[in-house]
Amino acid sequence: MSSETITTAILLIGAVIAAGVLVNAIFPIIYTISDTAGSASHAVDQQIRTDVKIINAYVSASNHSADIWIKNLGSTRIAVNEISSADIFIGKQGDFNRISYSTGWTYNTLDGDGVYWRPGETIQINIDDCNLLPTVAGDPVYFQIVLPGGTVRSTEFTAGA
Repeated sequence: MSSETITTAILLIGAVIAAGVLVNAIFPIIYTISDTAGSASHAVDQQIRTDVKIINAYVSASNHSADIWIKNLGSTRIAVNEISSADIFIGKQGDFNRISYSTGWTYNTLDGDGVYWRPGETIQINIDDCNLLPTVAGDPVYFQIVLPGGTVRSTEFTAGA
């Protein structure tokens, strides 16, 4: 009888140890999967809540400069440091390229506090002395902005004098 008790105790201890090993092996995997799913859903949520619209654009063919006004139509605010991280593509139709922030373009927050681009606010993108822009009035111009969250907006318009 005592040998049965010892055998049962050893099997019970083995089962508890096996359960502990199993939990320690599976728990990190479950945690990683749930963390990845949470991060992905947050990124998708931010992208869905972020919406912008190019409301006006003007290119001066004689000055090689452009001004583009963009409104935040989304339900979330965008930090201004995210604006400077945006990708800007501009140029003649079929001959455009990415220009970098501060050396190729700058922005002005027209009605904001300078910290966030809030819903309903407009920013003005300024592009000065850009050799990608057309030199003849009436030539088509391509413009695209890609925000760090993945929101993409583009437009085509004609250059002014």
